[in-house]
Amino acid sequence: MSLAGIYIALSKPLVVAFPVLLLAWMRFGIAATAMLPWLRKPPHEAPMTPRLRWLLFYESFFGNFLFSICMLYGISMTSAVSAGVIMASLPAVFALMSWAFLRERIAPRMWVAAVCAMTGLAILTLSRTGTTSDSHASAHNGLLEGAQWLGNLLVFCAVLCEGAFAVIGKKLTGALDPKRISALINLWGFVLMTPFGLYLALRFEFAGVPTGIWLLLVFYALAASVVMVWLWMTGSKRLPAAHSGIFTVMLPISAALVGVLALGESVSGMQIAAFTLAIFGVVLTWNHVPGQ
Repeated sequence: MSLAGIYIALSKPLVVAFPVLLLAWMRFGIAATAMLPWLRKPPHEAPMTPRLRWLLFYESFFGNFLFSICMLYGISMTSAVSAGVIMASLPAVFALMSWAFLRERIAPRMWVAAVCAMTGLAILTLSRTGTTSDSHASAHNGLLEGAQWLGNLLVFCAVLCEGAFAVIGKKLTGALDPKRISALINLWGFVLMTPFGLYLALRFEFAGVPTGIWLLLVFYALAASVVMVWLWMTGSKRLPAAHSGIFTVMLPISAALVGVLALGESVSGMQIAAFTLAIFGVVLTWNHVPGQ
């Protein structure tokens, strides 16, 4: 999650340089090439059952394909503040879905950690409104009129997709190697994005893209689809899904730190308070791990 925040913060120029769906398609394509050796079945792994094949498809459909579409279109219809507050429900959604689908017991400390995470992220998101200029806000509000409810709904659907990603991933790690899971769900993401990416690629002028943007694209693809997913799957294999979900708070925290340390942005007292509360939730979760 920390790595996700870093590459999201550093990928802003990519969204300017490429159409979003073309960017996603190229990301999956580059990662698929890098992870070709990971597709090979390890000797100790049992043959995949039809159920596992479907779970792999669902993992990519919800966690890669549908999440991207819901989030991108949702943010285009609602305000960043509303989207951020809705995304702050991720820890609680993870906990509820792990309880409902995996029958994991949720201890009171975990619920307190989820509340800390959600409250910290809500404070963080609301504190950003002070950095938005009045003219920008009024122009943006004009675009939102009449569509914000749909945007909020789509962002919440993205939260549910991310919850499904965690729950299904927990089932997959019990049967498959994390490296192979990462490679297979990325390959499905590439297949699902291909119709959109190919259509946009045929109409895009690639010659005008600077070399630095191409290097940033390679970093983005490897960090987002290879390293981050492998780290998540490896950790998820050893932790309950509800526990894993608390660590989603590290995404906006690391993104903000990159903004301060690398992009020269300022940090307010409310943002520091939000970080402290969110990290406290992570500490509560860490102390709940058996054996710690």
